[in-house]
Amino acid sequence: MDAFALDAADPPPVEIVGPRSPRPLVLTCEHGGRALPAHLAGRAPAPEDMARHIAWDVGAAEVARGLADRLGAALCLQPYSRLVIDCNRPRHAPDLAPAVSDGTQVPFNAGLAQPERDARWTAIHAPFHAAVAGLLDARPGAALVAVHSYTPRLRGGLPRPMLAGLLVRQDRTLAEALKRGLAARAPEAAVVFNQPYAIEDDSDYTIPMHGERRGLPHVLIEIRSDLIADAAGVARWTALLAGALADATGA
Repeated sequence: MDAFALDAADPPPVEIVGPRSPRPLVLTCEHGGRALPAHLAGRAPAPEDMARHIAWDVGAAEVARGLADRLGAALCLQPYSRLVIDCNRPRHAPDLAPAVSDGTQVPFNAGLAQPERDARWTAIHAPFHAAVAGLLDARPGAALVAVHSYTPRLRGGLPRPMLAGLLVRQDRTLAEALKRGLAARAPEAAVVFNQPYAIEDDSDYTIPMHGERRGLPHVLIEIRSDLIADAAGVARWTALLAGALADATGA
């Protein structure tokens, strides 16, 4: 038996919104939740740390749900905390299940053995990406849009003044169209390419696996989390992105 397994009372490893949507657009939110399997909860970081960016992408799930609703698009959302397993990391990534995240100890990942990492992959990571693949299989040529947020400043790091980043590595067509659409709607919004991160094989999974390998239009959207930490911010950025994505994808 695997060292790690989800119990019947634990949330399922993926939530799919709008699975029957005919729109040629699939949204993902890999860091949307901060749920913990019941058997790990007693060894979790403090509640105040579980509310920080280390545990989830603040506001990203709300924006992703709003986009799915406005655009009538399918969405794959990950309910488990990225500290249990990061569903936007490849299997070999050292921070797939980090023992320390932005200076904070993660007790349930201390001394994590490979069989436990593999079991978490099988229980959570693999089903999530199987669901993404299934939605894309049913929509040949669909655009793939991953929705994330980033903290304005890592501990000991420099401020991140940009409001949002559009991450892309191979085909910039969708990202460029989205940037134009956002600039037309909110010229004051500082949206940049490939900041505060860039797509890399060692640190990213969804875009390389599902977007680049399939040759689909794709982009990973990063929004600064303080801008979407409340309902008003979520509403503003959902409206901006929905309009720009509708123009860019025809959705």
